[in-house]
Amino acid sequence: MNLEFADGFLHLFFYRKIIFDKMNGKVVCITGGNGTIGSALAEGMAKAGAKVFILARNEEKSKAVVAELQSKNLDVDYIVCDVLDQETTEAAVDQVLEKAGRVDVLINGAGGNMSGATIMPNQTIFDLEIDQFKKVNDLNLLGTVIPTKAFARPMVDQKQGCIINISSMSAISPMTRVVGYSASKAAVDNFTKSMAVELISKYGEGIRVNAIAPGFLVADQNRALLMNEDGSLTDRGNTIISQTPMRRFGKPEELVSTVLWLCDDKSSFITGIIVPIDGGFSAFSGV
Repeated sequence: MNLEFADGFLHLFFYRKIIFDKMNGKVVCITGGNGTIGSALAEGMAKAGAKVFILARNEEKSKAVVAELQSKNLDVDYIVCDVLDQETTEAAVDQVLEKAGRVDVLINGAGGNMSGATIMPNQTIFDLEIDQFKKVNDLNLLGTVIPTKAFARPMVDQKQGCIINISSMSAISPMTRVVGYSASKAAVDNFTKSMAVELISKYGEGIRVNAIAPGFLVADQNRALLMNEDGSLTDRGNTIISQTPMRRFGKPEELVSTVLWLCDDKSSFITGIIVPIDGGFSAFSGV
């Protein structure tokens, strides 16, 4: 065999073992796993060797995502689950344990926003719809608290587990308009730190809780806010790009490597942090 070829083959083999197989044998559950970010993380975790369960309310959408990922020979399944319902969430835990025997990673990806919880340029605080503000807070905060409580139980029994929450740039520096979303994501940051300390102090260092704070990605939920129908940027989209040193929006798949790093057993001394993945947005003062 050509030595140069053999050396390249071995390099590729060990690179795959180190990078792509680091989740081999682990069981990963992703709430909101049929969405833009959730499905990208599901694919990334499965490519790294994990058995992935997508948890979401919309069964048809979950089926479509799972079918696409299974067509790539990835070990992905779905379970219908409403993260705001404690009973169905606990039932989802039971189903995962029945199918896979354990839970190694929970990614709390369910979340979102509603128009009534925003303040548009022609509106004021007095136009804020309290019922929708409550729904946004429930979805982002309770939708993180309830799955954390449910999936932490088997992690406590195993004495090991990793929980990763999804924060936002709007939690670090509140943005105009999305007042409900910003407030709820700031609460997720606080909950992340609180649970990191709580679980360590009560159940030992084997259970870690961290979060990622994505910058601006173009997804189904915010596409109309950032881009016009012809593909050009809206005023808000232009403002965001002007404040992002990389001068572009992020891609969902660019979140995967950071999540893999946080899940890695070698990251055992990392807990209670929120990692920005934002193209430099949080580092830029605007000057």
